[in-house]
Amino acid sequence: MSEFNGLGMGLGNLARLSPAKTRSISAENFTGEKGGGGMATAGTGAVAGRELGRGWKISPSINIPGQATVSLAEIDGPGAIQHIWLTVHPTQWRRLVFRAYWDGEETPSIETPIGDFFSSGWCERCNISSLPVAVNPAGGFNAYWEMPFRQIARITVENLSPDEIRGFYYQIDYTLTEVPADRAYFHAQWRRSNPLPYQEVHTLLDGVRGQGHYVGTYLAWGVNSNRWWGEGEIKFYLDGDDEWPTICGTGTEDYFGGAWNFEHPAGEYGVYSTPFLGLPQVIKPDGLYQAQQRFGLYRWHILDPIRFEDDLRVTIQALGWRSSIEEQRRYLPLQDDIASTALWYQTEPHAPYPPLPSVNDLEVN
Repeated sequence: MSEFNGLGMGLGNLARLSPAKTRSISAENFTGEKGGGGMATAGTGAVAGRELGRGWKISPSINIPGQATVSLAEIDGPGAIQHIWLTVHPTQWRRLVFRAYWDGEETPSIETPIGDFFSSGWCERCNISSLPVAVNPAGGFNAYWEMPFRQIARITVENLSPDEIRGFYYQIDYTLTEVPADRAYFHAQWRRSNPLPYQEVHTLLDGVRGQGHYVGTYLAWGVNSNRWWGEGEIKFYLDGDDEWPTICGTGTEDYFGGAWNFEHPAGEYGVYSTPFLGLPQVIKPDGLYQAQQRFGLYRWHILDPIRFEDDLRVTIQALGWRSSIEEQRRYLPLQDDIASTALWYQTEPHAPYPPLPSVNDLEVN
């Protein structure tokens, strides 16, 4: 019987003994080897610890050369990644690309800018208190998505900028254990429409093939017009749906669990962060350099996964109002800046993702 547990593990199971083995990879133990932590004699903390010697925080972080890819973890399975913590300066959150490959696949199952993976797409710090993603002061990224693998897990980070990035701290906690046959693999894909063409929809996912379930949406939404911007509907096209979706939302704020423009108290956006959904970030113009309002929103389908058997496509509309006069109101298709991170589990193999844009088109502007 497998002792594999993840997000669904109840408190009652914590007292149950298990043959699973716990391991952790960081700059103090690059391989996760048993008894291999804290042994470094060189690293980013060597100067600070020169009078204390080995074992005294000699290698707490790494530096990433410009336009280079570094391997954070290569783990022989079977097992599952259970927690990822990392931190790096906010200016780097759209310049670093986070990738994960399962069981020797050639194309990644996770490919997103590192900030967006942790629901922080605007390169500005914002605390988040949700079940699978927590961002804590000051910029501590945590992800608890269950990431099983049967043969090997490989995690990399690519620096798209020409400059060296200093002070990248990380820890990847995982278990070595049997993985049941019914466990699907975790996937995450990033897309951006900047700006969204007039009367077109933003596509979060397209071309997904296989059986699985959709578990999460993060949107970094930049509004380029006046008045309310969130009338658009999210739509899930399942298993052969063509023109019309099986699941159709009723408005952007509705999908993220809010209502009536998120306006509370009157004249203000009511920010919130709950276990499964939130609007934790509202960035306002500063009257000098900062332009249009920007929003960070998440919706985790943990208790209500969207299941598909063969294929999946997900889109969202950007829709506002042409007039604030009640009797003259008409919808206005918006041309906003929308960056999405879609998260789902599925059987392998997965379809290759669209190529990411250049660093200049990734960055916040």
